[in-house]
Amino acid sequence: MNSLLEEIKSYKDQFKQNAPAEKQRLMAQATQELKDSGIASGLTVVDQAPSFELPHADGTTVNLKTLLENGPVIVTFYRGGWCPYCNLELRAYQRELATIQEKGATLVAISPETPDYSLSTKEKNELDFYVLSDVDNIVARQFDLVFDMPDYLIDIYKASGLNVDAHNGNEDWQLPKPATFIIQSDGTISFSDVPADYTERVDPKTVIEKL
Repeated sequence: MNSLLEEIKSYKDQFKQNAPAEKQRLMAQATQELKDSGIASGLTVVDQAPSFELPHADGTTVNLKTLLENGPVIVTFYRGGWCPYCNLELRAYQRELATIQEKGATLVAISPETPDYSLSTKEKNELDFYVLSDVDNIVARQFDLVFDMPDYLIDIYKASGLNVDAHNGNEDWQLPKPATFIIQSDGTISFSDVPADYTERVDPKTVIEKL
């Protein structure tokens, strides 16, 4: 079984071979602009995590404070089930779920998708952990992760059939940076990874080592 980083490299290589050069150029430009802007840099180590309560894909409600009573919580923000890098990451976490639970931790994945789309993501990837719906990016904003997609990138997504607005149930075309946090029982963040490049992800094995 390949690692997440190996799977991402393989997907990126395929994209470079198959995607039109102009599309690749503009997507790289958007990533660089986001990096240069310095916005949505994310909460960092020793910050206090905002408390949140969000709907799970199965219809129940999940409360961070309640989860923390049982031990540390890994929170990973993903862009949506339409994002191939996100799906690779979610499946990689599923492979490591037993190890995470053995260490007394809980895993939570959050996206701005509506509950129906979150359920589709959970079922498609056969996920056995919490998949939460953060419509309007309310929690992601509290973690300082949200940015506006530039108009030219929205045009590329639409041309590719990626209707992010439909998935998110609004018209704002805002996304969170993919980000991963470990939150300790007292609510303190002990690990933070917030890449500006959405194709970069921290390997779940690395996160487990930091627990």
